[in-house]
Amino acid sequence: MNSNKSRTLQKNIEFFTAALSQTVVSVWQEDSAGVYCEIARGYVEMFSNDQVRVRSEDGMEHHYSRDTVIFQTEV
Repeated sequence: MNSNKSRTLQKNIEFFTAALSQTVVSVWQEDSAGVYCEIARGYVEMFSNDQVRVRSEDGMEHHYSRDTVIFQTEV
């Protein structure tokens, strides 16, 4: 049974756990209408207090600011 619940990653330990377990992370960004849209999915490769590097399933790496996007995993 799939619960389709998500958990928002905010703390360094949550990013560390996602990176270590290779959990798929969704990246959400607010659009001009104030609606959050998923802009990427992938695996946390690296993180700092300011940024998170996510590798998509096709191997591309992207850096996202922790201040402007939301990171979530399914639980």
